[in-house]
Amino acid sequence: MNNMNFGKRSNGKQHGVVLTKPTVVKAMLDLVEFCPARNLNGIRIVEPSAGDGAFAIEILRRLFQSSVIYSFDFGEAIREVHFYEIDEGSILQLRSNIKELFAELGYKGQFLNIHHEDYLSSGLRYLDIVVGNPPYVRYDNIPEELREKYKSQYATFRFRCDLYILFYEKCLSQLKDSGRLAFICSNRWLKSQYGKPLRQLISRKYQLEMVIDLTETQPFQEEVMAYPAITLLSNPQGNGACVWYELKALEALAEIVSKKRSPDCLLEIEIGSDEWFGQSQSLDLNVKCDLEFIERQGFKIGIGVATGCDKVFIGNHLKELVEAELLLPIISGKDLRGDVFGWRGEYLLNLYDDGGNLLPLSRFPKARAYLMAHEESLRLRHVSKKNPDAWYRTIDKVQNSLLRKAKILLPDISGNRTVFIDDGKYYPHHNIYHITGGDIEELKVLAALLMSDFVRDQLEAVGNKMNGGYSRWQSQNLRKLRIPQIKSISMEYRAALTKAYDDRDHQAINSVIALVSSS
Repeated sequence: MNNMNFGKRSNGKQHGVVLTKPTVVKAMLDLVEFCPARNLNGIRIVEPSAGDGAFAIEILRRLFQSSVIYSFDFGEAIREVHFYEIDEGSILQLRSNIKELFAELGYKGQFLNIHHEDYLSSGLRYLDIVVGNPPYVRYDNIPEELREKYKSQYATFRFRCDLYILFYEKCLSQLKDSGRLAFICSNRWLKSQYGKPLRQLISRKYQLEMVIDLTETQPFQEEVMAYPAITLLSNPQGNGACVWYELKALEALAEIVSKKRSPDCLLEIEIGSDEWFGQSQSLDLNVKCDLEFIERQGFKIGIGVATGCDKVFIGNHLKELVEAELLLPIISGKDLRGDVFGWRGEYLLNLYDDGGNLLPLSRFPKARAYLMAHEESLRLRHVSKKNPDAWYRTIDKVQNSLLRKAKILLPDISGNRTVFIDDGKYYPHHNIYHITGGDIEELKVLAALLMSDFVRDQLEAVGNKMNGGYSRWQSQNLRKLRIPQIKSISMEYRAALTKAYDDRDHQAINSVIALVSSS
C-alpha cells in the first residue's frame, strides 16, 4: 500500500500517533473481557491502528497465557488476531517487538496477521472484539483526496470531523452479534456537532455501555491535549443504561473496570437520542418556573467574522494604509481577559457594503495598493480559489448592521466570570460568539443569567472543557441552555438582576435566580 502521511506534529511525530500507557491498555482489555482467565481460543480480535504494539503485545501475551491454562494451540489461535498499521516504521518496530515477545514466551512460530494497510479500507468482518487507540487526525490534516474517498464511504464523515470518528463507524459495522468495542480517544464526539452523526448511528444500532472520562489524567506516554475518554460499545442495540465516570487519577481505572460500576459513578443515563450527555435536561435543574431556550425568547446567537488571513485584514496598522471609511473597530477574545473589557485599538478592513456586496477595489486606491501587496498569499486561501475574481474577500461577509447593535460578547474559551455587553461600538472577531435581540436592559438580564451558577452548571454538562477546565461558549452549547423566560420574570426581579449585573455581584445574581426559580 502507499504509506499515508498526515503531516508532522510540533514534537516531530506523525499526526495520529499518540501511544497509550500500559496500565490503560490492560484496563481496556479487561473491559472487553480479553483476559487470560477466560478461554480465548477462537476469539477474533483486531487492533485497527497498532502503532509499535502497545495493545498488540499485551493481546498476544494474554492469548498465550490463556492457551497454557486451557491447553489450546497458540499457533492456531493467533490466526484470529489481526493488527493494522499504515506507517512503515511502526510496522518494522511492531514486528521486532512481537519477535522479542515470542522469544520471551519460548514460542518459535511466526505471526502473520500484521496488515500494512489503511484499516478504513479493509474488509475484515465478524469481529468479536475491537480495541485500541484510533488515530487523532484533524479534518484539515487529512489529504483532500482521502477526504473525498471517505465522504463517499462513511455516513459519519461530516462537519469537519476528526479521523477517529470513521474508525468507530468502520469497526462497529464489523462487529458480530455480541461483539464489543473499546476505544480510547478524544471525548469531543460525545457532545460536539461533528459527533452527532456517530451518536445517531449508535443510538439506532448499537449500545453505548460505558464512558470513562480521563480528561484530568494523563493516559498517554506523552503529554497531549487530547481530552481523552474510554468508551465501551457493543452490538447489537440494547436497552441498558450507559454508565459515565470522571476520573481524577489513573489509579482508579483498574477498580472501576473490575467492578464495572461503583459508587463513584457520576451519571447513569438511558441512551434514547443522539444528545446523550449533551442534554441540559439530564441535569436536575430543580426549578418551578418555566424554562426556555435562548433563541426561542427572541434572541439570536451568532459568531464573529472569520477573515482567512487576520494579519492582513485586522490590526491597528491599517489606519495608515487604507481609507478610514473601510475600517470597523473589532473586538476579539484577547480584548476580554481577566474580567476586563479592554479594546486594544485594532480595526477590521471591511470590504462589504450595507447589502453584503463586495466593494470594488477601484473605488479605494489605498486599500487596493495594500491588498495588491498581499495578493499572492490571499489567493492561496480556499475562499479565493473558489472565486478568483473575489480574491480579496474575507471568508465571512461583514454585516455592517451588527456593529451598531447592542450585543452580549462571549469569548469561545475564557476564564472570565463576567459576561460583557457591547452597546454598539465593536464588530466581533471569529473567536467571539454574540447574542443580539431585545433592548439593553433585556440583554443585561440575559447576561446576568449567563453569569449564574445555574447556567454555568448547564454549560459544563452540555459542552466540552478545554485545557485549564474552561467550558466553551460555543453556539451549539448556547442553543442547549435553558433559562427562565425573561419576559415572565417580575419587574422587581428583573431590576434586581440588572443591578447585580452592573455591580458584577455574582452572589446577588445567584440569590435572585434562586428566587425566580422557586416562583
